[in-house]
Amino acid sequence: MGLHVRSEGSPTLTIDFAKYVTDTNFDQLSPGVIHAAKRGLLDWIGCALAASKHKTLDLLIETLKEEGVSKQATVIGRQLKLSHIQAALVNGQMGHLLDFDDTHMGGVVLHASSPTLSAILSESERSQHSGAQFLLAYVCGFEAAVRVGQSSPSHHAGGWHLTGTLGHFASSVAVGRLIGLSADQMVHAMGIGATQASGMQQNRGTMCKSFHAGRAASNGILAARLAKNGFNSSDEIVEGKRGFSKIYSVDSKPKRMVEGLGESWEIERNGYKPYACGVVLHPAIDVMIQAHRCGRIELDAKRIKRIEVWVNPLVISITGTVAPTSGLHSKFSIYHSVCVAFIDGKAGIEQYSDARANDPKVLSMKERVSITGDDSLGRDQARVLIEHDAGVDEFFIDHASGTVDNPMSDQALVDKFLGNAAFYLTPAKAKEVVDLVWRFDELEDASVLMSLLA
Repeated sequence: MGLHVRSEGSPTLTIDFAKYVTDTNFDQLSPGVIHAAKRGLLDWIGCALAASKHKTLDLLIETLKEEGVSKQATVIGRQLKLSHIQAALVNGQMGHLLDFDDTHMGGVVLHASSPTLSAILSESERSQHSGAQFLLAYVCGFEAAVRVGQSSPSHHAGGWHLTGTLGHFASSVAVGRLIGLSADQMVHAMGIGATQASGMQQNRGTMCKSFHAGRAASNGILAARLAKNGFNSSDEIVEGKRGFSKIYSVDSKPKRMVEGLGESWEIERNGYKPYACGVVLHPAIDVMIQAHRCGRIELDAKRIKRIEVWVNPLVISITGTVAPTSGLHSKFSIYHSVCVAFIDGKAGIEQYSDARANDPKVLSMKERVSITGDDSLGRDQARVLIEHDAGVDEFFIDHASGTVDNPMSDQALVDKFLGNAAFYLTPAKAKEVVDLVWRFDELEDASVLMSLLA
């Protein structure tokens, strides 16, 4: 049964949500929700491992070390321990760095797992928590971020990076649930987290974008810990006159925070990425991989006369960069993504390297590409017309790979994980992680996972 929704503008919506997540127990989660949480955990670990040696993290870690090192919590893939808050910052950035992590598209464009999981993985090394408690915390944090985003429908349009802003709700609630905050303390954790919320889309394609996820993770730990120690905040941080959904969004629908609570969990509508770039690019990549596999089209740029791609206008607004200058930058270029997907028939980590962003073969193909926004296309749709020496071919994708309507199977997620984990783990150790995650709810101590990732 859904929770009663109070009138618009009521100062009790944040309180109602906090009470719901603190009252919910693991045994109230359905098998489907638990399995969805395990899928998210496995996928995110792989994304973090694949990025664990990235130069961006070298800069972050060395800077953090200037402030001193407390060897408390594990940094994934680095044989290093930092303070709980510092480790969450590094791991949170690591998980989002390659833009390969899961993305919820249900009214938000949100990578909820990076801030949530990095925060509670760090916190799980402070004191013992079971795997079931860990998964419950993950589910609750994920729910908070999505629902606050849905309460603030024009938040993304305002230029905010939702993983940075909404990620503060995710991590604060997740850590708060893990350490057993009361409902009143959870309200304050949400308020403390929200008042730190930031992250600008202007920083797409730079080291700062993934830094947003790490900062949301570390700030969430601080928020929950402060709340536990008696630090307070507004009790209407989402719906208040100067609350999150009013000042971060032109349109405000705060009752969405509690509407239908108990009927479903948002983590079951999570999406996973088969490609290592911005999720809105995936339909265009899918359709270009179709063209690559056609067999009728010569992939030599000299034999291609024109490539016309139609996508939802949102795609162009987010990824309209024509000439990216780095691998990180190319992850938000539809022109680059269309070309590498067409030439290579894939869009993995290697397609978004610094070298590939400046590859003459890609640059030559790009000269023949035009992109058009089409309001009739959904965000998970794309079509392409390719004119070449042998004629004209057209392709269409109805639902992009990895979306709710075209999901990645468990085996596909395992295969993705094994490929990503190979950047750091041996095949045997990677398989051990897979087996551990699928039985994570049986663990007495969730921190066992981090010992495998050190």
